Amino acid sequence: MREGGRLIYVGAGTAGRLGVLDASECPPTFDIDPSRVVGVIAGGDTAIRTAVEDAEDDREGGADAMAAIEVTARDSVVGLSASGRTPFVSGALGFARAAGALTVAVACNQDSVIGRGADHAIEVVVGPEFIAGSTRLKAGTAQKLIVNMISTVTMVRLGKTYGNIMVDLRATNEKLRARAERIVMLIAGCTADEAGAALEGAGGSVQAAVLMLLRGLSAEEAAELVATSDSLRSALARA
Repeated sequence: MREGGRLIYVGAGTAGRLGVLDASECPPTFDIDPSRVVGVIAGGDTAIRTAVEDAEDDREGGADAMAAIEVTARDSVVGLSASGRTPFVSGALGFARAAGALTVAVACNQDSVIGRGADHAIEVVVGPEFIAGSTRLKAGTAQKLIVNMISTVTMVRLGKTYGNIMVDLRATNEKLRARAERIVMLIAGCTADEAGAALEGAGGSVQAAVLMLLRGLSAEEAAELVATSDSLRSALARA
């Protein structure tokens, strides 16, 4: 991803929706471009709200979906399937692997079909469902935890955090603006008024506001340093 690649989730039904959900939450949490974390679901966007049950059986459809978004060797494709044998996901991983992408299979059965066809298999055996056959329950919960881990650790490695603090959030509403202010106060050890003023001057950028407060930089200097650094920690070291 440092070289411009993407994190791509692909699945059908509940698993597909979990991938779409995780992808949709990355931009506001980590201020990453929506095109960098992508969720693909069998049946297309309609399947996010309405079940398109037969779409998961289309192996060629999975490959076509990867071709449509032009998967390359710089991308990482994570296939999600509770059973571990969904044809749509298997086809998508097969195409991605042939394209040279990093492939990961997330399943809830050991020695899964998709696991055997991926570079890495994450197989979490959760046992029989509380309601037999309803994989949105234990399997869905386990897969949600896994995609959380994948995206969160990826963003940490990309420098989107400072310690365990979000510093690249996109403050698009009052709640997030208040959170940004608290984050600046915590890192810079300043008052709410100082944090608010710095954020306003920095155009809402937490990292730039911190640099302005801790290093005495102008908004323009701070913005330039943020743009040319891979993390707030490195920006502070360079200032």
